[in-house]
Amino acid sequence: MTASFTGAAQGIDARISVQGITKTFDLGGEQFVALDNVSLDIADNEFVTVVGPSGCGKSTLMNLLAGLDEPTSGKAVVDGKVVTGPGPDRGVIFQQYALFPWLTVRKNVEFGLKTAGLGAKKRREKAEHFIEMVGLSEFADALPKMLSGGMKQRCAIARAYAVDPTILLMDEPFGALDALTRVKLQEQLLDTWSQDKRTVVFITHDVDEAVFLANRVVVMAARPGRIFDIVDVDLPYPRTEEMRLSPEFTALRNRVWHSVYHQNTGTSAVSTPSILTA
Repeated sequence: MTASFTGAAQGIDARISVQGITKTFDLGGEQFVALDNVSLDIADNEFVTVVGPSGCGKSTLMNLLAGLDEPTSGKAVVDGKVVTGPGPDRGVIFQQYALFPWLTVRKNVEFGLKTAGLGAKKRREKAEHFIEMVGLSEFADALPKMLSGGMKQRCAIARAYAVDPTILLMDEPFGALDALTRVKLQEQLLDTWSQDKRTVVFITHDVDEAVFLANRVVVMAARPGRIFDIVDVDLPYPRTEEMRLSPEFTALRNRVWHSVYHQNTGTSAVSTPSILTA
């Protein structure tokens, strides 16, 4: 039996609504079920992380929300409209930085604004604001080859924010970084999010990262890909390094860890949870 989580609280409208999505792929003439009847509601300005073992459909879910792929059945709804393709309301950040190597940090951040037809002065002002927000003002005229991996990812975050999406979809954006840079960028991301709120869906393999960032952690299970558990993270913002050492954080981390690595393939771990707002 496949569990279906809506996470919907009475009286709260979802910014993102995943409604009974199933996604299958044809692999050598056989149907592989990447997602099986997945339902989930996410509130405005909520920060949701998605964690689970390899093959559980995390990236498939992200691609469907981004409009880069279509569900086999069910639908993804954003602001009351069915997702049929990419749109400016959704900024997507992947593990690979996807910066234009011939453009400076400033020009990379301005790129989407130029495509949208914004004038040069307004582009410059908006780009400068978000470059400063991610702490790259000193490197605004640098090319990507002059930046560290963490700085490249901060540039990608600034570029995503600059086009003013209501939703940020982040697919393991810190996965290729060393541990220290990763921790610093987690703090930087939360600082940016606290200054300029967005609804965030953040995919990760890292349980500590999932708990540290989120209002809620969605734990997925594989074969077929489905929601196994949803954990409310009742920890205050701003999140600090000291918080990582607290008994409360440890308890939440242990619950998520147990859900990821000790899954009963037949049932879900919890009943339908309530939605949180950021």
